[in-house]
Amino acid sequence: MTRSLLAPMALAGAMALAGTAQAQRPEGVYLSAGLGASWLAQTNASVFPPDSARLATPSDLMNRKWDVGHAGTIALGYGLPFGLRAELEGFYRQNQNGTGSAFTRPASSGIASTYGLMANLLFDIPLGGLGQTVRPYLGAGFGYAWTDWSSVRGAAGSARLALDDTDGTFAFQGILGMAFPLPAIPGLALTAEYRYFGTTDNPMIGGRVSDAASGESRRVSVPVATSSHNAMIGLRYHFGQAAPAPAPASVAPAPARSFLVFFDWNRAELTARARQIIAEAAQARTTQPITRIEVNGHTDTSGPARYNQGLSERRAAAVAAELVRLGVPRHEIVTRGLGQTQPLVPTPDNTREPQNRRVEIILR
Repeated sequence: MTRSLLAPMALAGAMALAGTAQAQRPEGVYLSAGLGASWLAQTNASVFPPDSARLATPSDLMNRKWDVGHAGTIALGYGLPFGLRAELEGFYRQNQNGTGSAFTRPASSGIASTYGLMANLLFDIPLGGLGQTVRPYLGAGFGYAWTDWSSVRGAAGSARLALDDTDGTFAFQGILGMAFPLPAIPGLALTAEYRYFGTTDNPMIGGRVSDAASGESRRVSVPVATSSHNAMIGLRYHFGQAAPAPAPASVAPAPARSFLVFFDWNRAELTARARQIIAEAAQARTTQPITRIEVNGHTDTSGPARYNQGLSERRAAAVAAELVRLGVPRHEIVTRGLGQTQPLVPTPDNTREPQNRRVEIILR
């Protein structure tokens, strides 16, 4: 018996958990976008100027540090079963030239931009009940990126460096984020992310190094760094997400209805009027939903408490028997004898009070 119950219970539990996880990790098409800050790694590279005594040494180290820049992403994705998401992302990052050592004079100048396309695979981590307010996720991406250096200028001694070029390489990224669903708009969530971005090879940025005095020059190619740390804030919208079903309106239970059956003093037999009232109670049972019928017997205070307890029980039994005779199933009826403990009209002991000699029928 126990084993036969455990299997359905386990299945029901698994289905409930699956439903909760599904609600936390919606499937289907979504669109996301984000903006944030980007910290681009500095570039350290050797630059070989023309072979001239008036130029810098044959190999000068170029060191470029970049100011904190900005980044933007937009992605079209699809939510898959088990919390997986696949998306195609376009991105753009830009940093202004900051400080450095060699080849940094005149004052720092230039812009480094990176843009491209990434294919990402992400996993939404279920958090049980917390998943309604926060949904962590992680992911990785692989794609292709173009690195563009524009108007990057510098000087070392009499050597002048000018870099203006674009090069493309394969790229990768890691993603760690949190989504915060916005209940006011089903399917919409606020996102906060950290992204690490890098390329499989250093792009080669071309330019010219020349001697200011002699005018000698030659082309150079400089391997530049592309790895960056990025902090993003954005929005993600899953299409076709219905609003949560409203909680079912609570149905107020039907008010209990009661009938009073009165008895002669020291008697438990039903009068004609008593049978009429009991018939009305039996009829009322058929016109409203009833879960049980309480039949409570009472007495006045004109006799000993023990005797009155028994008399109240006999009165309740007489009413219950009449209800059964009128077609009420016996299992719906609960009888109690309350003796003289709950008088309808408070009286002193040893008082005959007709209204206290009663049975109350309560339909619940």
